[in-house]
Amino acid sequence: MTAFGRSRANLVEWQVRSVNHRYLELAFRLPEPLRDLEPTLRELAAARLSRGKVDASLRLADDAVLPRRLRQPALDALLATIAEVRERAPAVTTDALAVLQWPGVLANDDRDVTECRRQALDTYRAALDDLLAQRQNEGRQIARLLDQQLADAVAIAKAVRQLATAQQPALKERLCGKLRELTVRVDAERLEQEVAFLVQRADVTEELDRLDMHLAAARASLAHEEPCGRRLDFLMQEIGREANTLAAKSALPELAQQAVDLKVAAQRLREQVQNIE
Repeated sequence: MTAFGRSRANLVEWQVRSVNHRYLELAFRLPEPLRDLEPTLRELAAARLSRGKVDASLRLADDAVLPRRLRQPALDALLATIAEVRERAPAVTTDALAVLQWPGVLANDDRDVTECRRQALDTYRAALDDLLAQRQNEGRQIARLLDQQLADAVAIAKAVRQLATAQQPALKERLCGKLRELTVRVDAERLEQEVAFLVQRADVTEELDRLDMHLAAARASLAHEEPCGRRLDFLMQEIGREANTLAAKSALPELAQQAVDLKVAAQRLREQVQNIE
């Protein structure tokens, strides 16, 4: 979502920047005569962007001058007020520049403002085109990286599934070893019950099934053209949750190591997902 767009005409120039953000956040800097364009600009951006912190700056070109004219009724009313103040406080002085800066005394020529508005909207659309082209290019590169990282996570999940089948005999051997160390005779049926209980607690089949579904859903989302950043963000959270559970249930050192590798892969994926729309 990091990109920069620029466009200009003879009267105006746009610079639009975007950085990563969970939601769409828009900020505009506009010249005073064109501030009323902001609602329209927001609608245009929202129609084409769904995530990112976007800063858009519009400025008048260096050689663009919007002629201003006096609004005589406003000036007359202000001068009458100043005269009344002077009658009551003769020491009060009046600055001509301050008079001209009073709201409503000066106004832009409507024809010039209309042309500026037209150019501002046209160049804004062009700047958004430029921004989107850069974002899409970045998105394609990130998609390739994510696809490879997801493939690595799938490979780890397969390794975890294979190692998980060895947990039952390993747990039984561990329990029997402890009993031998204690030189305690245990009923064979009771021993099988305890082993079954331990195996049930360490069973990771459901976690692996959900993990496979989340990984498949993430890869399918990447294959679609529409924005998928929020969906992927949710899926990465779920993948991380399953990886944590797998690590907690791992009874074998090799399985625990694979679970840790999966947690690292999930964290790396989630950090990368923050960069896409």
